[in-house]
Amino acid sequence: MDTNHMDPAVAGAGPGLLPAAVERLEQASAADALIGAVRRAVRAVPLGPARDVLHGRSLGHPAHPLLVQVPLGAWLSAAVLDLVPGQHRAARILVGTGPAAAAPAAAAGWTDWAELPPEQARTGMVHALANLAGAVLYANSFLARTRGRHGRGRVLGMAGLAAVGAGGALGGHLAYRQAAGANHAEHVAHLVGDGWHRVGPVSGFPVGRAVRAGVGGVDVLVVRESGGSVRVLADRCAHMAGPLSEGEIADGCVRCPWHGSLFRLTDGWNVEGPATAPQPAFDTRITDGDVEARLRRFHDAGATAPGPQ
Repeated sequence: MDTNHMDPAVAGAGPGLLPAAVERLEQASAADALIGAVRRAVRAVPLGPARDVLHGRSLGHPAHPLLVQVPLGAWLSAAVLDLVPGQHRAARILVGTGPAAAAPAAAAGWTDWAELPPEQARTGMVHALANLAGAVLYANSFLARTRGRHGRGRVLGMAGLAAVGAGGALGGHLAYRQAAGANHAEHVAHLVGDGWHRVGPVSGFPVGRAVRAGVGGVDVLVVRESGGSVRVLADRCAHMAGPLSEGEIADGCVRCPWHGSLFRLTDGWNVEGPATAPQPAFDTRITDGDVEARLRRFHDAGATAPGPQ
């Protein structure tokens, strides 16, 4: 293309200032050592089953976006009441509610953050720091209001709202641009056609070993069990698209080699997080020595969720 004759509107097209700044943040590795230390500290907290609760596994999607609605709603409502005469007490109650409600939201956020790749972890760290600054400003706003310094309280509250607004913008970038928390296996149902698809000869799948194959243009994990059953799941982990075919096979499950999500081979159910969505599973049959697979749709699996292993 002759750039000398390019349309000026096209020649000047490019990312806006904010997207460009965030993209630079994604690539900035200066704080990676600190991020690694914080990540290890978060993972070391002995949460037990509560870790999956914070991830949102029982909800089927991350819990953090749901939990942040309470503090954000309280603070935004307080900002509106600050514009209405005579609403000092109501605004103070809402401002004070926010920091308390932010604690579980932050716990869920940090738990998710500890399982993110570097680019997302960098954005997430700044997101968290902006929200922390907002919470501190709001806590000081509450103290000022309690002491009758309503003007100072309003100023601190507006500053806090600006901080959490910036944090929210970065959170949106994490969720929608970087796909943190998204189901990375959702596309499988849209790519694999109905009906049976040839996977390969039975002899090509050693007993007890994970093998990567293809079905309808989608990579799948194939495990041939000692009893003759063949299990097929989508290969890319629902959490962050890790290759399950490189994971550990044990006790009828496969563990993702990237972040440790555990999926049941029989139906793809996510037994342990951080994955919040189950893995697409396939029905299988053997025809003339070949393994064939058919994507298991929701109506094929029935209306009830899989029970415990």
